[in-house]
Amino acid sequence: SMPNNQSTMASLTAAILKKALPRRLPVARKEFSSLVAQDLEFPGLPDVAPEPAKATEASVTTLSSGLTVVTEASCPTSTVSITYPKAGSGEELLDEQGASHINKCMGFKSGSDMSTLFIYRSIEEAGGVPFAKADRFGATLGYTANRETATSIVNMLAVNSSFELWDVRDAKSHAKLEAEEASTSAQIMLTENLFAAAYGAQTPAGRPFYLSTAPSPDLIKSFRERAYGMSGAVLTATGVADHAAFCSEVSELLKDSVEGTPDKASAFTYLGGESRVSAPSSGYAHVAMAFESTTSSAVAKVIKSAFSIVGAEAGVEGFATKGLVGVYAGSEDGAGLVEAMTTTVKSLSPEVIKRAKTLAKFEALMALDGGSQVLAETMTASVLESGSFSGPAAVAKEYDSISDSAVTGAVSAMLKTNPSLAAIGDISMVPYHASISLS
Repeated sequence: SMPNNQSTMASLTAAILKKALPRRLPVARKEFSSLVAQDLEFPGLPDVAPEPAKATEASVTTLSSGLTVVTEASCPTSTVSITYPKAGSGEELLDEQGASHINKCMGFKSGSDMSTLFIYRSIEEAGGVPFAKADRFGATLGYTANRETATSIVNMLAVNSSFELWDVRDAKSHAKLEAEEASTSAQIMLTENLFAAAYGAQTPAGRPFYLSTAPSPDLIKSFRERAYGMSGAVLTATGVADHAAFCSEVSELLKDSVEGTPDKASAFTYLGGESRVSAPSSGYAHVAMAFESTTSSAVAKVIKSAFSIVGAEAGVEGFATKGLVGVYAGSEDGAGLVEAMTTTVKSLSPEVIKRAKTLAKFEALMALDGGSQVLAETMTASVLESGSFSGPAAVAKEYDSISDSAVTGAVSAMLKTNPSLAAIGDISMVPYHASISLS
């Protein structure tokens, strides 16, 4: 038996530990409780058996419904997502403002003779973790699950919503909460104002994505019926060994889904201009300048990287999104920000372009190795842009083939467009759009 002094020390240690440790260990909250395989990717938790997601060449098929299916076979987990290019806020009619955001929140709600509870429970029992996203350019519903069970719940991504009153109420509340949270983010508000400056505050592309108000249930429903069809949508799945068998099963599972119309997503008309929101009490100025970009996404990303390289010492960072490439900067008084940004976009040398191509290629290849959900997003974006996805070797080749003249030509064309300027915060020292000189 343990001597008394050792027993006393052990008791004291146990008592100290009991007081020091919380009764319940803090863990990342999972949206649904379920018993799942250990190789599932849990948001917020490290993978217990990390394995890189390296994409092979993807297989692409367009079904008779107009749905494009793209799969790859090497990822250890499966992310299955369906992207609706016509479900973004850029497709909203004037009286439908907010319908895109609310319909994103209607994802996985009652429909197709299934209740909300049944849909969530089915995904949970298959070991899936669902997600939903939307912006001006489209909406995506998806889940990450085990390879063995991922296919069986594909139909949960294309439910013909029954618009139950309680589901619509909950979706509106969810959208309003997200809008309130967005209003506290300087980055999100700067983005909203940048699109207003670029496309006009009263156009579908320039109007805010996040709104505290909501359209009527009838308008929410009409938007969904128009935007959430199979025609033109892209279904992406990682970790699928047999593409043909997957397509066959998808065709059967989604045979009753709304096909929609063959119309393509609307093209945004770039205008250029200015949007300013003064908030002197914030004590900080956020400024973004953007230009219209009609080049490929790869060239746009090289330009973004070049801007970041040139502007690093001045605190200027490049960015690229669909249709826009530009620079961002911030400071406490805002003085000199616009000058630093204009200097940055006019200072690309051959050495900078060479470094930018290397950096952009590295970022693109790392995205393919960043987990199944990021891989699925990359595959979807590639299919929407070019109709195909060819894997890491083709991605590297694409960036290697970009010439200096392609980059300088694209930048030259950008600088000839009317710049878009967005400024929020303490912006009394930020010059106005009319004073910007790019010559």
